[in-house]
Amino acid sequence: MFLNSIKNFILKQNLKKTLCNVNDEALNSPIIKVGLIIDESNFLKTSALKKEIVSNGISENNIKVIVFRDVLKSKEVYSEPTFGLKDLNVKGEFTQQALNEFISEEFDLLINYYDSEKPFLLFLTNSSKSKFKVGFSAVDKRLNHFLISIDPENYKEFIGELFRYLKILNKI
Repeated sequence: MFLNSIKNFILKQNLKKTLCNVNDEALNSPIIKVGLIIDESNFLKTSALKKEIVSNGISENNIKVIVFRDVLKSKEVYSEPTFGLKDLNVKGEFTQQALNEFISEEFDLLINYYDSEKPFLLFLTNSSKSKFKVGFSAVDKRLNHFLISIDPENYKEFIGELFRYLKILNKI
């Protein structure tokens, strides 16, 4: 418990330093590769969300999902790469290989599907090398290029709004 508090404090300090350096330059390239960060502590319809993205014209092979959970059960098998606070060391570095691969991959679109400001998720989003980041308006506005103000349970409406604006911006 105490170690988690220290990790959260270090993450918040690192975020304060790096959020000043966020690149506002969204490239005009079309959306092909999509990254999806989901907080399954509050939202459990990951596969339905992924299907909704596929139904809007993105190939399932071009979607990479990573899931955060507050509590990870050691005996449970997860369908997507899942991580928790234990996958971050005290120095603020990711220890899980799937996390390091995710942040090093350059996505055309990163969908941050969480509406609570958990330092771990914010740090993961900020560390990503994505060209265009989308998230909820309840999260820090400096982190995403595009914000949508919808309840997370309305994932169909969220994806519908997202793709409607992506078409307006000539991204798809």
